[in-house]
Amino acid sequence: MSQNTIAAGNTAAAPAKRDDSGTTFAILVSLSICHLLNDMNQSLVPAIYPILKESYHLDFAQIGLITLAFQFTASMLQPVVGMVTDKYPQPFSLPIAMCCSLVGLLMLSMVDSYELILLSAALIGIGSSVFHPESSRVARMASGGRYGLAQSLFQVGGSTGSAIGPLLAAFVVGARGQSSIAWFSAAALLAIAMLSYVSFWYNRHPAMEARRNRRTPAAAVSTTGPLPRNKVFLALGIVLILLFSKNVYTASLSSYYTFYLMEKFQVSVQNSQLLLFLFLGSIAAGTFAGGPIGDKFGRKPVIWFSILGALPFTLIMPYAGLWGTAILTVLIGLIMASAFSAILVYAQELMPGRVGMVAGMMFGFSFGLGGLGAAALGQVADWTSIETVYIACSFLPLIGLLTAFLPHVEEKRR
Repeated sequence: MSQNTIAAGNTAAAPAKRDDSGTTFAILVSLSICHLLNDMNQSLVPAIYPILKESYHLDFAQIGLITLAFQFTASMLQPVVGMVTDKYPQPFSLPIAMCCSLVGLLMLSMVDSYELILLSAALIGIGSSVFHPESSRVARMASGGRYGLAQSLFQVGGSTGSAIGPLLAAFVVGARGQSSIAWFSAAALLAIAMLSYVSFWYNRHPAMEARRNRRTPAAAVSTTGPLPRNKVFLALGIVLILLFSKNVYTASLSSYYTFYLMEKFQVSVQNSQLLLFLFLGSIAAGTFAGGPIGDKFGRKPVIWFSILGALPFTLIMPYAGLWGTAILTVLIGLIMASAFSAILVYAQELMPGRVGMVAGMMFGFSFGLGGLGAAALGQVADWTSIETVYIACSFLPLIGLLTAFLPHVEEKRR
């Protein structure tokens, strides 16, 4: 690792020493809460699919296109945002991003056509594309060197929000209709206020002061990684393929799990939303575990377990009864969710100095795969059945075998 990289790491850790970790954890908790509020609002989009499907007489392919509209804007812009802010950090882009999501939410509560639903979902995606890379950067700055813990704390907020969203949709939007989505604008307004506080901290951070004094792009520092360029690209390619297996399977559950339960087991919409909440809640719990374990034992063992370890349960799930399905999806969520924090920190260690670009690429690729996967799986469900979708998806964790080809970045750094 280069001397510049070491210096940058020490600078990011400095506030934790000065403030006895108080300010650092205040920022991490604030980011986690804002991530919760952001992803709670975003999760309303798939959670109200049954309502939209009935109100606008949509088929599964059209439902998939709504997911694509949201996740495509989120995925395509995130790496670009990360690349730009690596060179020219924009502390106050965080509350601006939440304002964009707020507009999308308000539109979604009022629109009365399929085309405007797509536009509203796209606006929410744009807000996400700015929020995630910069928030991940600030979480790393506030980590004090415990990168896995910081990313897990940040991620658990988002996973918790994603779990709460469908529950609120079942009892609020389901009971009061599409217009009640506007009530969730209060959460967006709270997030805007908290992100303004985070942005002032970010703007005063010693790393930002040093960059302003140098008057040079931030990316001029610490771009040398621990591996040769060709091995870095190979490792990133494998990481993206692993994310493919994880996120397409997760998209199959988050987008169509309620329909699967209603079609196969004849459960009500509200009960299906409760079971979806259990699955998404297990993702929240699993998300927090991956980062600290990766800090202690290394990223690669966590990646091994989190993807390949879910395989037995995904293979059994399509043939289980109702309660067996509920239990298996909780286990799958716990195991698979532990991957993301480890994968994100692993990729950032491959490319030091490109924290925003890597975060944007990881988050963006995850959203993009989810959107493309949802659209494709919707077509398959229309042509065959929802059950066929889950039988086909059950083999996706086999791709986790590619983890064997990932280099050991921690050993290279030592």
